[in-house]
Amino acid sequence: MYRFIKRTFDLVLSLLGLIGLSPLFLVLCILTAIYHGSPVIFKQPRPGKNGKIFMLYKFRSMTNAKDKNGNLLPDADRITKFGKFLRASSLDELPQLINIIRGDMSIIGPRPKLVKDVIFYSDDVKSLMVRPGITGLAQVNGRSDNTWESGFTYDAIYVDKMSFKLDAKIFFKTFSAVFKQTGVNTGETNWQDYYYGDYLLRVGKISQEEYNEKMAKAKRIVGEFNASRSFRKHFVMRKTRTLEDLDFEQDLID
Repeated sequence: MYRFIKRTFDLVLSLLGLIGLSPLFLVLCILTAIYHGSPVIFKQPRPGKNGKIFMLYKFRSMTNAKDKNGNLLPDADRITKFGKFLRASSLDELPQLINIIRGDMSIIGPRPKLVKDVIFYSDDVKSLMVRPGITGLAQVNGRSDNTWESGFTYDAIYVDKMSFKLDAKIFFKTFSAVFKQTGVNTGETNWQDYYYGDYLLRVGKISQEEYNEKMAKAKRIVGEFNASRSFRKHFVMRKTRTLEDLDFEQDLID
């Protein structure tokens, strides 16, 4: 029953949040423009419920500083003190209230990962069965300190036991996790296992050839998503698709 009314709770709370926090939004927009330049909103394709890709919104936490060859500098060189504050306080996530209103996300749910992470998911990963959330069970149990396995476990537990009581518990525990700044990714460290494919390659669960093929596929999906409105509207990630499948589907879409 709760799964059917959860969307109503999300809409009401996110609309109230946008209205009540509008002065804070304005201040953060101004400060982000001052410290990081334009645009103030960072947008990135993320797979959501059932593998449907959507554009996730955040306040920018890094500048666009580049080297002499025009390439972006490493994250650690581009993140500012204000950007670290945004991440530590989770204020960079506030624009995702818009994602909730659009139906892309929920307030509580598994955090949405990158296309190049999801491309390596196995069939037993449950996080794509529900709308991703601004906060979730894994976020109140370590945030970025979780391993990939523990994160998948927390997501599976959430999908299986989703309820109003569990969502309320996660919601209020989120404030404690943010206050303690547990497991915050400040962008200063390039963790060896930050990306799922890198982790699988390091522990020998995939070959270099498979890694290269799937990373190329993920890059192409993101490129097509950004370039084609038709692709954005119709494409849904499925773990069994190959690059040839993408060619065939793009022909159908076009």
